[in-house]
Amino acid sequence: MRTILITGASRGIGRSIATLLLSQGYHLCLAVRDPDGLRDTALDPRLHGDSLSLCRYDARDPGDAERAVQAVQQAFGALDTLIHCAGILRSTPLLFSDAQTDEPDELWSVNVKGPWLLTRAAWPALVASQTGRIQVLVSMSGKRCKGTLAGYSASKFALMGLCQAMRNEGWDQGIRVTAICPGWVNTDMARGTSPLAPELMTQPGDLASLCCQLLNLPASAVPFELAVNATLER
Repeated sequence: MRTILITGASRGIGRSIATLLLSQGYHLCLAVRDPDGLRDTALDPRLHGDSLSLCRYDARDPGDAERAVQAVQQAFGALDTLIHCAGILRSTPLLFSDAQTDEPDELWSVNVKGPWLLTRAAWPALVASQTGRIQVLVSMSGKRCKGTLAGYSASKFALMGLCQAMRNEGWDQGIRVTAICPGWVNTDMARGTSPLAPELMTQPGDLASLCCQLLNLPASAVPFELAVNATLER
């Protein structure tokens, strides 16, 4: 049974993934900014015996990457799977205002550098497992740019490039990487910007099911890229 470290599991897609994986018997460590915020929820470790642990993780703090890996290894003695769900959305356009000057750096720090540093910290454990798996929630915005979200799209394109580097680096060591690229997903973040009604978007639980299925595939069948569309992409 896999031992999995998940970031961004306190809400949205990450929360749905964590809930489903727990129900199927996986060992999880949830790396979140506010572990206390999961107390008295369905993801409270007190409800799951030895199957669930929590650790503090902020993608903007480089030291938290090493601490998160240490936490999961202390809890379970191993780590063979990373699921990167932590990310932020900012409406930073190409011609951003003076008030938005810090946003490009913030997007890079959370959406690109965070997964990069955590993967680097976890790499020895993933290699040692010989069947390491990495799933990265990228977004369709890592494949094409629509509208004026220059900062967000640039960070997601960079994240897709990072996924390709992970795949290349880990292939001969049994590590398989999947870049998951959904369009509109029915989350709090999307509901504030999507033109679609919630019921027409991809549902977080459906993405969770796909992520779970990926973990059951042999190394010879794990897709590198999984695009999931709620609307037709041209």
